[in-house]
Amino acid sequence: MPVRDAVFEDVEEICSLIEEHAVYEEKHDLKLDRAEMSGHLFGPEPKAWVLMCTPPGRPDVIAGFAFCSWNFSTWEGRPGIWLDDLFIRPEHRRHGLGRELLDALRARTTGRVEWDMQAGNAKAEAFYAQLGAEPVPGWIRYRWRP
Repeated sequence: MPVRDAVFEDVEEICSLIEEHAVYEEKHDLKLDRAEMSGHLFGPEPKAWVLMCTPPGRPDVIAGFAFCSWNFSTWEGRPGIWLDDLFIRPEHRRHGLGRELLDALRARTTGRVEWDMQAGNAKAEAFYAQLGAEPVPGWIRYRWRP
């Protein structure tokens, strides 16, 4: 089950995956600017990076992705990974692709790998628990928008 770094030519597929994930999460109006995303991922100062995965025996088909950026923990004194989006297309689930993507992320840092999960997503909660991931007690996420 190959996992690879995304390349410039993957921008359309990356944006499609994000939009499909939004629909899956009941947000039907998300449409991304492909050129803007291309600059954020592959411009002179990239702000994020993406891992792509393909299903077994089908290297020409994109099954899902992990959309990430680096973070830094002052308390641990080392960089970690912020996983902003993990999505496997429904027809490719139950083949271990989500685990493959997360294992690839874990291998890239000795720091923390962190992410948010939408409350009430029992399947995701069970999946993450199976991996040994735990919710972070006592922390509340804040968001400051422009």
